[in-house]
Amino acid sequence: MGFITNMINGISLGSVYAIIALGYTMVYGIAKMLNFAHGDVIMVGGYICFIAMNNLGLPPVVAVLLSIVGCTCLGIVVERLAYKPLREAPSLAVLITAIGVSYFLQNTALLVWGADPKAFRSILDLPSIKLFNGQLTVSPISLVTVAACVAIMVGLTLFTTRTKMGKAMRACSEDKGAAQLMGINVNTTISMVFAIGSGLAAIAGVLLCSTYPTLMPTTGSLPGIKAFTAAVIGGIGSIPGAALGGVLLGIIEIFAKAYIGTQLADAIVFAVLIVVLLIRPAGLLGKEIHEKV
Repeated sequence: MGFITNMINGISLGSVYAIIALGYTMVYGIAKMLNFAHGDVIMVGGYICFIAMNNLGLPPVVAVLLSIVGCTCLGIVVERLAYKPLREAPSLAVLITAIGVSYFLQNTALLVWGADPKAFRSILDLPSIKLFNGQLTVSPISLVTVAACVAIMVGLTLFTTRTKMGKAMRACSEDKGAAQLMGINVNTTISMVFAIGSGLAAIAGVLLCSTYPTLMPTTGSLPGIKAFTAAVIGGIGSIPGAALGGVLLGIIEIFAKAYIGTQLADAIVFAVLIVVLLIRPAGLLGKEIHEKV
């Protein structure tokens, strides 16, 4: 049963990576920028949920909704203050700004909540599911994480293909200038992308802290980097690619920890990224774009 247990844990962890990677891939696919502060929004979402449940005594559902609303507002504010003035700036300036926003959020969290780890209480107070006479145990949070990942991926796919705002996002992704000429408000569209991505980061933060119940200002840093790696492996800019890359990365990490060693697991994860980029530079489901020069 060890193999099945590792597979379940890998899919659960990979689903968290996939939800985070969906935020990365939406921002890159439409705004053509890498928001490296995305991992710190995960941390903020975890803290909002923690304060709501532990200090305010709110029910888990209300705490999660409050976390989503808080991170959505944070995403809009960050985009308007930090990224909007750099619409026409070189990509290096945007990248440095994103790193600066990341450090700002981390250090603000240190000042507000301190550096001590917080014991995060799971949003689900349910017993584990035991199968095969107790030989296989499945935690409810794992099932909820996988279900949330599938629901979010399907919802985003329908949103981008069926709704007016989703079609506007796809138009901005193809050509911002042409989209603006057709009457699409590019600034509003990009702000909506950041809002959705930050809301997804809040969900991922709550699920991550419920699975690994330790919360601190650096909680989102490493998962954020791994989720970005998952987005690149799957094909950054592709919603199914982000989901596929996240699940694959989670499975590889869990099996590496189980059969090779915890210390080498992260190295193996990034080695897989190198191999995939050597074979398919655009990612597993990414599309190669040929530009005339």
